[in-house]
Amino acid sequence: MRSTDTSIETTFSILFAISIAHLLNDAVQSVIPSIYPILKDDFGLTFIQIGIITFVFQMTSSILQPFVGRYADRHPSPFALTFGMCISLAGLVMLAFSDSFHFIIASVAVVGIGSSIFHPEASRVAQNAAGYRKGLAQSIFQVGGNGGTAIGPLLAAMIVLPHGKGAVIWFALALVLGAIVTTWIGRWYRRYVATRMASQAAKVIRSIHLTERQIRRAMTVLVLLTFSKQFFLASMQSYFTFFLIDKFGISIRDAQLCLFAFLAASAIGIVAGGYIGDKIGRKYVIWCSILGAAPFALCLPYAGYAVTIALSVIVGLVISSAFSAILVFATELKPAHIGTIAGLFFGLSFGLGGIGAAFFGWLAEMTDIQFVFRVSTLLPLLGIVAALLPDMKPADKKQ
Repeated sequence: MRSTDTSIETTFSILFAISIAHLLNDAVQSVIPSIYPILKDDFGLTFIQIGIITFVFQMTSSILQPFVGRYADRHPSPFALTFGMCISLAGLVMLAFSDSFHFIIASVAVVGIGSSIFHPEASRVAQNAAGYRKGLAQSIFQVGGNGGTAIGPLLAAMIVLPHGKGAVIWFALALVLGAIVTTWIGRWYRRYVATRMASQAAKVIRSIHLTERQIRRAMTVLVLLTFSKQFFLASMQSYFTFFLIDKFGISIRDAQLCLFAFLAASAIGIVAGGYIGDKIGRKYVIWCSILGAAPFALCLPYAGYAVTIALSVIVGLVISSAFSAILVFATELKPAHIGTIAGLFFGLSFGLGGIGAAFFGWLAEMTDIQFVFRVSTLLPLLGIVAALLPDMKPADKKQ
């Protein structure tokens, strides 16, 4: 699919600002799985209960996101981003002072609601500031989230691990800063986005040459690919530290640093995926990203310590490029419903991640953590279904 408008400039100041906001938001959210070992010890939680915590957090976000996106399509809300940050702040304060499993559940649910408000509207802002560089724009936006997800465990190891769960309150500063940044973005959004958005949507709609049946089939394939990616990532993000501790006997701090290496590699890979997708087409990025990670993922449960870390970095680097390509591919299929599509796929990502975490938590209880990774590392093989996606041309370059 080729955009016919090469006159629209990319607003990099807004893209970098929304990426910073995404980094701050997701850094705070990634603290939740990072402190699972602490919560497990403090409250005597089982793997099933840990899976439930992740499930509740992901589901509160995933269920609401498509509705938030649909509302934003009809009623753009410039300051919804700031409101979402404030909701997450409330949940974080609750988590810092939680004294029971049920209070933890309520806390992460509130954080999930904040996330459901932030992500669809933030993705919409990135799309409208993108100009003709939609893949790169979504990658800049996504790398902020991935960077935050990578930084969160590192900061948790430095701040929360030595001082206990209550030290989570220090992350409130990140959300306050995020609220300031999103307020500035909201002012830009209110002044400029509405007119530009209508112009871009109309022009992209005219460039679509797919039938409704082809669009539905492509959406089904994208959902399946999202499932394979997010289920695999759920095992890595929620249980990779436990896997390393169980198999190699390393400390919690060292395990969190290994998780940071995986997440940092993911943050790097996502930028490359968006840039390459703009150049050669997103179908090939999606295909190579998920299926290309399979050989390395399959070896991961059977390797030694150093090789395991190296493989996890390679897998993170390769598979991370998929989501921005999937999201842009989907929004190009339905360009008049950017908020709805963004909410749907962000919601799917969070929801499938939550279901995956709960499933693998149950599987770990029924078997062991080593078996979990022998199963989860098979998931990237589903990337083969990307071959069923229609060929879509990359966006035009500026002439």
